Amino acid sequence: MKKRFFAGGLTIMVMAAVLVGCGGGAADPVGEGEKENKSAEAGGSDELYVYNWGEYIDEDVITQFEEETGIRVIYDPFETNEEMYPIIEAGAVTYDAVCPSDYMIQKMIENDLLAEINFDNISNKDQIDPAYMEMSKAFDPENKFSVPYCWGTVGILYNTKRLEELGVEPPAKWADLWDERLSGEILMQDSVRDAFMVALKKDGFSMNSEDEGELRQAKDALISQKPLVQAYVIDQVRDKMIGGEAAVGVIYSGEMLYIQEEVASLGLDYTLEYVLPEEGTNLWLDCWVIPKNAKNKENAEKWIDFLCRPEIAKANFEYITYPTPNRGAFELLDEDLQNNKSVFPDIDSLVNCEVFRYLGDEVDSVYNDLWKEVKSN
Repeated sequence: MKKRFFAGGLTIMVMAAVLVGCGGGAADPVGEGEKENKSAEAGGSDELYVYNWGEYIDEDVITQFEEETGIRVIYDPFETNEEMYPIIEAGAVTYDAVCPSDYMIQKMIENDLLAEINFDNISNKDQIDPAYMEMSKAFDPENKFSVPYCWGTVGILYNTKRLEELGVEPPAKWADLWDERLSGEILMQDSVRDAFMVALKKDGFSMNSEDEGELRQAKDALISQKPLVQAYVIDQVRDKMIGGEAAVGVIYSGEMLYIQEEVASLGLDYTLEYVLPEEGTNLWLDCWVIPKNAKNKENAEKWIDFLCRPEIAKANFEYITYPTPNRGAFELLDEDLQNNKSVFPDIDSLVNCEVFRYLGDEVDSVYNDLWKEVKSN
């Protein structure tokens, strides 16, 4: 969905103990034999199979977890929720801890794919700000199956200098992405729900709309916008914008700290600013869950508890730059970071924002069919 895939490859794939595919087996993790196998001594399993977004954890955190617990982490990355879901559903590879997004967690709950978490084993759960536990009730109504990990918004990133050259005011709403003066200067997300979110919100509809008339209106709007769009991309939005290749792009807020630091380090003669459109946007939440067929559930709960420790959550934030819902970690950050509203917007002040919901396979098919029409036109 939203994570960074650097040109140099997934360093975590090298650093993590081992990569496991559908036909692959576990290899010896780095450092095994040098550390005490505490879990095995206690009579339990000494393994943990983790399925997470690429570049969505500090690899040193994995090492620290292994050293503290004696549990070796077998780590696989995925790129989208839609790639992850059928793997969990099929059960050909059994994972113990998985990090999906809001709407996909709802789908997994409704299809009985998740185990209830034993929160007696999550002593650090109180470090999660209650606001995010409340937010997660949109897809996990009783907070039984998930623990928030990262959150953020979707907004518009814009190049101040390029807009000035084009004679275009900085964007304030999604409708500004239909300005004909931006022809060839717009980067849109290559994602059905994200693209339709932009078009639905532009016209005052819910981004979780199930109304076919509203969805067709959104489809027509996206088709009318298409001649203005330079490219439909995902992770490349950040790099294209830093490189001055476009004037505006739809992007996840978690990229902003990296972007701000990169622009400053390169000494560019333009700035990149982030705005939340006034019509409202997607307020997203990624959480840790435990599949129902997990073989190492207690180890998964140890993993989740470990990641909820403030100093660990802070290390993760500093590595991946996506906002943490961990209030203990937030309190450990420098004041300038705490006050960076591009990274940590005031959640209570967000207007017309929604969390994506799973709308059912039938409605998903409508979205997908309409998206195909957009892409083929």
